Amino acid sequence: MKKQRILVVEDDTDIQQLVSYNLIKSGFNVTCADTGEEALQLLSREPVDAMVLDLMLPGKDGNEVCRAVRNQEATKGLPIIMLTAKSEEDDIVGGLECGADDYVTKPFSPRVLIARIEAALRRTPEPESEPDSTAGLISRNGMDIHPGRHEVRVDGEEVHLTASEFTILELLAGRPGWVFSRQQIIDQIRGYDYSITPRAVDVQIFGLRKKLGDAGACIETVRGIGYRIRE
Repeated sequence: MKKQRILVVEDDTDIQQLVSYNLIKSGFNVTCADTGEEALQLLSREPVDAMVLDLMLPGKDGNEVCRAVRNQEATKGLPIIMLTAKSEEDDIVGGLECGADDYVTKPFSPRVLIARIEAALRRTPEPESEPDSTAGLISRNGMDIHPGRHEVRVDGEEVHLTASEFTILELLAGRPGWVFSRQQIIDQIRGYDYSITPRAVDVQIFGLRKKLGDAGACIETVRGIGYRIRE
């Protein structure tokens, strides 16, 4: 089985080496970049399965790099795990708003970081052997949600979502009318030990509604509880 390649974008040599060592020990191939600009150049030249991205970088910072990756067709679905010393809620929310799939704060446990990377990779779908198959297709409120292809179309037009946004939409659309609490949504997209705040879930929902346009209105807020998709 081909080893998956992880791009580590970190300007601190000690941390870069620590992350790389643990990734290699866990069976990954590793490519490193010291700056955001170098990372974007590498992504344009070679395939990468996920990226560990420091927030505070010389030149382009992590948020700028994240936005640039999401705006490129070839890399828009790349799992991105931010690794940073900035641990305030606003920093975490800002990273998620830029399109990060996960957020790990320094100091960090290498084992936890590896687990987060593996979880992000599991949420990234494998290519289908039958690309025309409609098995598992969910159609709701003008949206066609295809879990196998990790694809969403609104009135026939494809809408790009991050892995986390797609997982939330699939969860809600799978049980229309059912109310999911913020904690249930966190558990679904991150695992049961992830210390993300309910506000960050609200950010994901806001992003979903915005990307879905008029169809996003079917995602309803149930005050004091959570969210649902209208039946």
